[in-house]
Amino acid sequence: MSAQSEGNYAEALQNYYEAIYILYNIGLIHTSNGEHTKALEYYFRALERNPFLPQAFNNMAVICHYVRLSPL
Repeated sequence: MSAQSEGNYAEALQNYYEAIYILYNIGLIHTSNGEHTKALEYYFRALERNPFLPQAFNNMAVICHYVRLSPL
């Protein structure tokens, strides 16, 4: 059963906050694999849910800088 259905709202709230970071972490994995387009997609999705996630903004900027400077 979920924490929320059991009435443990503090735990449920913490679980929801942690879930927001799943999209960001997927972006990290795609970044590590060199899959920049996919990474940007997941960082953007994470920011849609939490616009106060500076790590995602930073990683998006680094990718954009890297892609612009790399040979085509």
